[in-house]
Amino acid sequence: MDAIDISGDIALVAITLLTLNILLGLLMSVKYNPVRRWPHRHINTLKLHNWTGYTALGVSILHPAVILLSSTVNFRIIDILFPLNAPKQPWVNMLGAGALYLLVFTVVTSYFRFQIGRRWWKPMHYVTYALFVLFAAHAIFTDPTLKDAPIDPFDAEKVYIELLILIVIVATTLRVRWALQQPPPRHHRPKPKRPPRMRRTPPSFLRTP
Repeated sequence: MDAIDISGDIALVAITLLTLNILLGLLMSVKYNPVRRWPHRHINTLKLHNWTGYTALGVSILHPAVILLSSTVNFRIIDILFPLNAPKQPWVNMLGAGALYLLVFTVVTSYFRFQIGRRWWKPMHYVTYALFVLFAAHAIFTDPTLKDAPIDPFDAEKVYIELLILIVIVATTLRVRWALQQPPPRHHRPKPKRPPRMRRTPPSFLRTP
């Protein structure tokens, strides 16, 4: 098996992990409780969400790195970090590089989310959807053999990727519908401050001499 084939298999693992990570994040955002609902087990969804993100990052870095071992294409390290002048499919590989950099940003900011603060971290975390779009486009338009062959949308690998994309689209749509059906948040008005109680002065005949 050539290094290019291995890199393609690793890419499938990476997009699978990213899909699972996004689905877990969507479940957490709707307050899904695995104890009350299926599978009725104590599952730490936050820890699972974090580790799928870390693993996806490691696998995504390994995916282009393996291409450096190929004897059929002359990729350099600079072609991996900035593929604009790569010998094969430079623009498609730029999509993959952009997805990888966004994934690094997402994982790092999530690791330091308590230091960043929820107010700033939450909008940063929406980058996850952008990186999935880039990664999915990279996976769809890449020729897995790196021979500039025409893309076959009915190839087994492409069908698998298209299925993952469809799952994410459906899950995201359901999440948006759920949010639209929720009642608007209540804005609690601050309670008016009561004036301090006046200390009554006891009658003169009760005062101690």
